[in-house]
This record gives sequence, structure tokens and C-alpha cells, in this order.
Amino acid sequence: MTIPDEWLADCAHDLKASILFLTRLPFARATPITGADIARAAWAFPIAGIVVGLIGAIVYALAHKAGLPPWPAASLTVAATLAATGCLHEDGLADTADGFGGGATRERKLDIMRDSRIGTYGVCALIMSILLRASALASLADPALVMTALLAAHGAARATLPVFMYLVPPARSDGLSFHAGRPPHERVITAGVLGILILGICLGPALGIVALIFLIVVIAVMAWLSVDQIDGQTGDVLGAVEQVSEIVILLVALR
Repeated sequence: MTIPDEWLADCAHDLKASILFLTRLPFARATPITGADIARAAWAFPIAGIVVGLIGAIVYALAHKAGLPPWPAASLTVAATLAATGCLHEDGLADTADGFGGGATRERKLDIMRDSRIGTYGVCALIMSILLRASALASLADPALVMTALLAAHGAARATLPVFMYLVPPARSDGLSFHAGRPPHERVITAGVLGILILGICLGPALGIVALIFLIVVIAVMAWLSVDQIDGQTGDVLGAVEQVSEIVILLVALR
């Protein structure tokens, strides 16, 4: 049975769109990404995460080969993933922490989240995120373990984004999250299946199931918190969901 060329072209387009949206990796003749492109490409988010994880794994292996101790190697690895993504999710985490922590009303929280300046809550959230990720990788130490942990964390964490977009409505009537809308359910399911497979292959069945349970908890808690705080989700909230999910998976990988 032959695979239709049109289907392959659609998959290639979605994969390219997901990488363009979630990373800062250069593409020749790249076109601007629209909200519709993001929703359609949501199934490929875990694959884009795998690409980021591979970049981190290569940097850690090179640092280890150069004789660097685990902590410096882990720090360089996290720095490489930050550069690969342009701190996209870290920006969302900081804005969400500032908004949820510093605003008294829904409107004020949304205003703070849209402000380009960073506050105390955001700084503390970023410090904790980077510290937890670097310390987890340094604790794993072995390059092979670091690689599987990075692939699991970056791939499966991005699989939570389409699920969250599907379950929680946008909080604003404008912005990227609003224009992207709810991804088609079949693409959400595909992303979820890819995330589960990534966890199972990289962490093994037992730890994969543990990580999956924790991810479900993360999605549920963040959904409740987002609805309670701002009556929905924004692109910043999605960044926070990715960051928390990534940290949880790395901590599970330590077991």
C-alpha cells in the first residue's frame, strides 16, 4: 500500500510549522505561522520537543566528553535548550507567575501577563525552573540517562499543550491562543499517543506510567488554576504548563 503524496506533504507542513512555532531553529523559505497552522500542527508538538531534547543531549554528551563535571555539563545543556526554543516557555512561566501572583482581579492579572517587564514572582519561577532541571540532569550524570530523560521531558511535555488547549478555553478574545482555538480532537489524540509512547520508550513502562499520572495531575491542577484565576488559558499559561510538565518528568526520571 502506497502512502498518498498529499498526506506526506501535510505531515511535513505540520512538522515544519510545529518546529517553527516551538523553536528558533532556522528554516529556508519559512512562512509566518498563523493560529490555524498551530492548531493543525498540534499533533507534531511532541516531535518538535524531541528535536529540542536531542540538541540538549548532544551538548551534554560533548560536555561530558570534554571532561566537565555533571553540574557544568547540565547547566550548558539547559542553556542549549533555552537557546533552541528562544526561552518561549520560560517567558510564559514567568508571565503566568507574575499575573497569578501579583494581580488582584482577572483583568489586572491579564494585564500583568501581557506586560513585557518581569516581576518578583516571575524571577523566582524562572530560577526554580532552571535550577530543578539542571539539578535533575546533574543527578542523572550518565550521558545515556540524560539523553533519555531529555527526550522524555521535552517530547511528552509538549504533548500536554494540545490537550490543555482542547480542554481549557481561551481567556482572551484576541491573542495567539484565541486565534489558534481548539485543536481538532484527532490531532489532540495523536499528540497524546505520541507523548505516551515517548514516555514508555524513554523511561520504560513503569516510570512512563508514573510520569503519565503526574502529567494528568499537572493538566488538571493547571486547568483549575487557570479557570479560577483568569477564566481560561493564554499562550503564557501554555508555556507554564510545558515547564511544569518538563520538570515533573525529569524528577520522575531520577527514580
